[in-house]
Amino acid sequence: MSENAKHKRTMTRRRALVAGGGVVVAAGIGAGAVATASAGSSGKGTSGKGAAGEACYRLTSETTEGPYYIDADKIRKDITEDREGIPLTVRLKVIDADTCKPLRNAAVDIWHCDALGIYSGYESLSTGGGGGGGTPPTGTPPTDAPTDAPTGTPTGTPPGGEPGGGGGGGGHEEPTDDKRYLRGTQLTDKQGYVEFRTVFPGWYRGRCVHIHTKVHIGGKMTSSGYEGGHTCHTGQLFFAESAVLDSAKVAPYSTSTTERTTLDEDTIYPGNGTEGGLLALKYPKGRIAKGVVATLTMGVDPDETHTGTSS
Repeated sequence: MSENAKHKRTMTRRRALVAGGGVVVAAGIGAGAVATASAGSSGKGTSGKGAAGEACYRLTSETTEGPYYIDADKIRKDITEDREGIPLTVRLKVIDADTCKPLRNAAVDIWHCDALGIYSGYESLSTGGGGGGGTPPTGTPPTDAPTDAPTGTPTGTPPGGEPGGGGGGGGHEEPTDDKRYLRGTQLTDKQGYVEFRTVFPGWYRGRCVHIHTKVHIGGKMTSSGYEGGHTCHTGQLFFAESAVLDSAKVAPYSTSTTERTTLDEDTIYPGNGTEGGLLALKYPKGRIAKGVVATLTMGVDPDETHTGTSS
């Protein structure tokens, strides 16, 4: 890319704003649905429109990768496997935050804990709470997990390598088992969309409810999975507090004995709405157990590299 082009791209990016989740209607979710607002963006200063008439927005916030990432190369839409929980459809759109054009054939990873806070590949390290007052998982807790109950006033360094609960900050941990549930990768279609079927995540000590995500571009599909290219975005997807409270009334979430950290108390969530990964959620009012649809448009810079592993 010429110096002129780089300068033009940089100047254009300075005029861009925040991307929000699109509206998606899923089977079984219609009239009477609860739709959580993706707060944090006023939409002022919009610089232009994409091909489909959507606003062009600022880059989606980068966060830490967390200790539980596995490059498993499981190219699949349904990542649920045998995990119980509220059905969740995650529909993401990836766009170039400068041009607003969708990124086609980008590889999008997501991974998250199950309804009781357990991560596949790290069952003995996870800090999720067992149901019914049972004994929590044994083993050494993650090095980045707090030892005290949340106080409601986050302390420490800002996001970008900070301690926070397992799966938030800290260095990478080597897997302790061969389980790979609630992990998967999809390639974006020509409109930049990917869709995953999974379950609503639970919570564990020191972190609010969240999903991890990465976006890789420039690689290609091989017999071994997606290879090559580079990671242009590492972030986390967050859930409105009202939806988390609704989920906590449903088994198996209701059996958790772990104290929950709220969205406002979390040390990773940047507090800037959709730009920070806050999902738009839709589900039948009073019947969240029927299923939730979560959507978000992520603005990324395909020229940058963000692995989420540096401080």
